Amino acid sequence: MLGSRFSEHVYVLTRFVFGCLFACHGAQKLFGALGAHQMTGNPKMLTAGIIEFFGGLLIAFGIAATVVAFIACGEMAFAYFTVHYPRGFWPIMNMGEPAVLYCFFFLYVAARGSGRFSVDALVRRR
Repeated sequence: MLGSRFSEHVYVLTRFVFGCLFACHGAQKLFGALGAHQMTGNPKMLTAGIIEFFGGLLIAFGIAATVVAFIACGEMAFAYFTVHYPRGFWPIMNMGEPAVLYCFFFLYVAARGSGRFSVDALVRRR
């Protein structure tokens, strides 16, 4: 089947894109990058920035992705329920769609692991 033939390639591409985008959110918080203001004065934002920036890079390259994605999944669940949910139940109405998408994708990565095309797999082969 064509889908299964390329599933690892699609997975690594998707993991890389989600990880890099997640790292961009962290870069905004930590460094004020990409048109944002640095938020390191707020302990919650500093913690979120660290998880997002470094976790995003680790997930993108498939380094300890199972553990890191599980932590990132939890951070996104926490973000949803503390920031978005109080504004209303539905993610489309409370602007929480990105948090939900990241949360569930990272849950998938935590369950699936780094994959065949990852730094983890490269290290295991040696």
